Amino acid sequence: MSYSELLHKEAIRPFLLEMRIGLEKESQRVDLAGNLAQSDHPKTLGSRTFHPYIQTDFAETQVELITPVTNSPKEALRKLAMIHDVIYRSMNPEEMLWPLSMPPALPDDEEQIMIAKLKTKEDVLYRRYLAKVYGKRKQMVSGIHVNIELGQKFMTTLHQLENSPVSLAAFRTQVYLHLTQQYLHYRYVYTYLFGASPLPEKNYCLSDAPHDYVRSIRNSKAGYQNKEALHVSFESFDQYCQDLKQLVAQGKLIEEKEFYSAVRLRQGKGEEYLEDAIRYIELRNVDLNPFEAIGINEEQLVFIQVFLLYLLTQEAPSDVDAFLQLGEQYNQQVAMEHPEKESALQEEVIRIIDELVALVKELDLPVEQEWLRKWQKMARHPQATLASEYIAKLKNQTQHELATQLGRQYHEKAWAHPYQLAGYRSMELSTQIMMFDAIQKGVTVEVLDEVDQFIKLTYDGQTEYVKKANMTSKDNYVVPLIMENKVVTKKVLAASHFRVPQGAEYQDLASALRDYPKYAQGKVVIKPKSTNYGLGITIFKEAMSQADYQKALEIAFKEDIDVLVEEYFAGTEYRFFVINGQTKAIMLRVPANVKGDGLHSIRELVEQKNQDILRGTHHRYPLEKIQLGDIEALMLKEQGYDFETILPKDVTAWLRENSNISTGGDSIDMTDEIPDDYKQIAAQAVEALGAKISGIDLIIPDYHQSATAPDAYGIIEANFNPAMHMHAYPYEGKGRRLTLEVLQMLFPTLKI
Repeated sequence: MSYSELLHKEAIRPFLLEMRIGLEKESQRVDLAGNLAQSDHPKTLGSRTFHPYIQTDFAETQVELITPVTNSPKEALRKLAMIHDVIYRSMNPEEMLWPLSMPPALPDDEEQIMIAKLKTKEDVLYRRYLAKVYGKRKQMVSGIHVNIELGQKFMTTLHQLENSPVSLAAFRTQVYLHLTQQYLHYRYVYTYLFGASPLPEKNYCLSDAPHDYVRSIRNSKAGYQNKEALHVSFESFDQYCQDLKQLVAQGKLIEEKEFYSAVRLRQGKGEEYLEDAIRYIELRNVDLNPFEAIGINEEQLVFIQVFLLYLLTQEAPSDVDAFLQLGEQYNQQVAMEHPEKESALQEEVIRIIDELVALVKELDLPVEQEWLRKWQKMARHPQATLASEYIAKLKNQTQHELATQLGRQYHEKAWAHPYQLAGYRSMELSTQIMMFDAIQKGVTVEVLDEVDQFIKLTYDGQTEYVKKANMTSKDNYVVPLIMENKVVTKKVLAASHFRVPQGAEYQDLASALRDYPKYAQGKVVIKPKSTNYGLGITIFKEAMSQADYQKALEIAFKEDIDVLVEEYFAGTEYRFFVINGQTKAIMLRVPANVKGDGLHSIRELVEQKNQDILRGTHHRYPLEKIQLGDIEALMLKEQGYDFETILPKDVTAWLRENSNISTGGDSIDMTDEIPDDYKQIAAQAVEALGAKISGIDLIIPDYHQSATAPDAYGIIEANFNPAMHMHAYPYEGKGRRLTLEVLQMLFPTLKI
């Protein structure tokens, strides 16, 4: 049976779009005025010799972003967006990525183009060879390479349906060869639809510059192609490999990778051609989409997927070499046509797109109907293609102005929330920051469970599993169980002679109410036994009514079945963050508050304060928004206020007694102000609990006095999953990148 017949079989339907996708995106670094950057590759990015995500291509200014292999277009784009955020915020803030495939204006003297400063001698010599043979200017073109591996289930099912006599590996090679032959012939369809390099900037084309707009300089002979027409046959994999070897032996190529075909036949990483079968194909003809911050969108990747399925249904050519040579001519013709004018191959484009859309519907593929209609419109109307859309923007401005404007938009977007990681903004903020730091330093990151904040980190052959950014293998399982139980925590610390509050534990409201006389004079804290983030906590510094006492208990019992009523320590609460035996950060957390202006109500002042870009919800921002609930109402009542009170100028109203950032508090870094003896107390207390990573809360009346003075401190809580984002982005003071400290602990050889 033909591939077309096989694709219509029910058995293979579920696996048609199960393709593994990896992206490689090149971009030039420029300053905010659109001039080629003069700086070196960012030093914050670890060693580019082995960096799994961010490397340099030909030039020192040309970064290459490499996604891990993913299972869908959507996931591939998430990964690319993630790496994009890392490269943007690792570069000089006054630099951005040029959004076009064609480079920005190049120096008059091409010797001023700096070849990538790589450590490996072979890599440097290879780039010098390219500069000598092709010139440096042509090397500055950028694009996206789309690596496609047909799904394992797809291949095995197709193999079974055909009853092929050859092995699965040999069959896979046959399929990839057929796809490659068809893609090389019909790639002009992609060039027509999504070509996006219609115009060079200064000093790119010195002799072969087009005289008018075109669809894609990059995909034409004026783009980056081999210095002469090289014959490499795609009739069989063996012939392909033999031809490449012969070209290298003849000195026409320095090595196989110098063959710049629009499709590359690929094997496993580190494998050589010849003996092994084809594992995947690399499509190399994708221009950067200037209207996408990351250079490509889901529509384009889905088109490539269904285009490949369509090509699989086409008949094999009788003369492969002639078929591919004709495809080369077609692509050159389409690439150099004016984007707004009908193509010489317009009828063919319309036929192919109509057949592709019909195939999508026959196979009931989950493709957006809007995209199908759009592709048909683009086929019939050149003005709807990407290149036409782009040059329409050039009617009233130069390409340099447009590209600079777009680049600055993407730059601003990347820096708008520097504490978040694109693609993964739904995750808890500390985890986002850890992922950013790991990627930046060259640690491989895999998200195992997005909801549970579970990630896998790999570096230099070592693998570590991390939950919520700081729960690691370095802590014994029992440690979080101890800290989760506040009563046990107190007993362990008291046994090691640390000062902790006295109190009682209650399992029901009635028994706690019976003990009201013990606490009537106040100076108590009422809180759930096991909850985190300061939820359900009420503090009474003075005498309290039985009604208020009961209300506080009810609030606490909403959060846990066990409630603690404890001694209140007077003083200021500080969060000490201990990692591997050392206090790495200290935070003063000021309870949720607003300051009056004599004009607005407390409710309005809260709304104004919540507009701060650092404030958000669900721990995705460095600061949490202030809430207006029962606890806040009770707190205001004690001060004689309610939500509608107009607060006098410069008078502060407190909406929470507890100082947790998670309940709207302000974070102030105090690491350099607190003396070392208190830091040692915190580190020793964490050690007594058996933890490697912990947040521990100390009440200190006056940190200027010695930590050994009577009642100099009290430890009120230890936290096995302390938030790190508030230390990285404090409301006031110096940020502390604790995620880097955790990475250093996990991977001692990692250069921070």
